[in-house]
Amino acid sequence: MKILSDLFIVFFKIGLFTFGGGYAMLALIEDICVEKKKWITHEEMMDITVIAESTPGPIAINLATYVGYKLRKIPGALIATIGMIIPSFFIVFLISQFLDRFLEIKWVSSAFQGIKIAVAILIIDAAVKMIKKMKKKPFPITIMIVALISMLVINIIALHVSSLVIMLAGAVAGLIFYAIHDRSRKEPAVK
Repeated sequence: MKILSDLFIVFFKIGLFTFGGGYAMLALIEDICVEKKKWITHEEMMDITVIAESTPGPIAINLATYVGYKLRKIPGALIATIGMIIPSFFIVFLISQFLDRFLEIKWVSSAFQGIKIAVAILIIDAAVKMIKKMKKKPFPITIMIVALISMLVINIIALHVSSLVIMLAGAVAGLIFYAIHDRSRKEPAVK
């Protein structure tokens, strides 16, 4: 029972105090779930981030669901997910009641400008941490560089390409690399 309440409290706090959506939450989720609580490993964090990115739903909620499921199966997944969702639900509900008047308040408007910058920094921080964990593996770094260049070129020339297309291209490249790498392991060395 202690772990269920701990899951709820941890993800409730993450949902309550992190602005900017799932990507901004990645660094905090990793800090708490990997570094402090040791609920998951760095490798699991990277793997589930990729899976959470590729599946329907917000990435942070998918991560919370995975961590909860790993620790306490279905009850853990439900508790962690509910903990992550409740703060956002109530904050959005309250803001929606006063949205027009809320955004007209000068200090609120200024605070949101600062929050946008902080969110960008949190997203960059999460990306840098994931890049560092690649441990100089040539294939993932190559895919990352190609995807980054592709996104920059697409944005510069104003093409409308879904990020899903780039993710699928990365998945296909990964499968091809795996097939080639796996085949080279199975073939006997020529003497």
